[in-house]
Amino acid sequence: MDSQFIVVGRVIAPLGVRGEMKVEVMTDFPERFSPQEEVHIDGRPMSIERSRWHKGIVILKLATIDSVEAVQGLMGRFLEVHQSQLRPLPEDEYYQFQLLGLEVLTTEGELLGRIAQILPTGSNDVYVVPSKDGELLIPAIEEVVKSVDIRKGCMIIEKIDGLLERKA
Repeated sequence: MDSQFIVVGRVIAPLGVRGEMKVEVMTDFPERFSPQEEVHIDGRPMSIERSRWHKGIVILKLATIDSVEAVQGLMGRFLEVHQSQLRPLPEDEYYQFQLLGLEVLTTEGELLGRIAQILPTGSNDVYVVPSKDGELLIPAIEEVVKSVDIRKGCMIIEKIDGLLERKA
């Protein structure tokens, strides 16, 4: 992916009148929202002045945002961090942005398409791969995904009976 910034949250609403905002968390690393951490909105760096959690969302006060009107102007905008700030992941785990766009091939070498979307489910993610015959839904499980090579831009999957049923 070409973007230098990775989405970690989205402004969903103001809270109060002094610049606090409710933020939908879009990261597995909630410590990103600690005071003195830096996030970017529209490429502008902003320091987190304070934060607290409430019912699965984070309430943030950014150092330069001091009014309800300023927060309203940010509603729907994404909070991002620079790729250099990414936390290392365990082996065989990847950030979604690393998987989106990967070519998906079978172990026999058949090109199925590219990952266009990742659907989270209760047990595992599902990769959506548009193809000439419709969408393929590929479960992110060990029995199916055999290898991922970010540098080569591809994922190898095992064809299992019924797996490659196309969704019209």
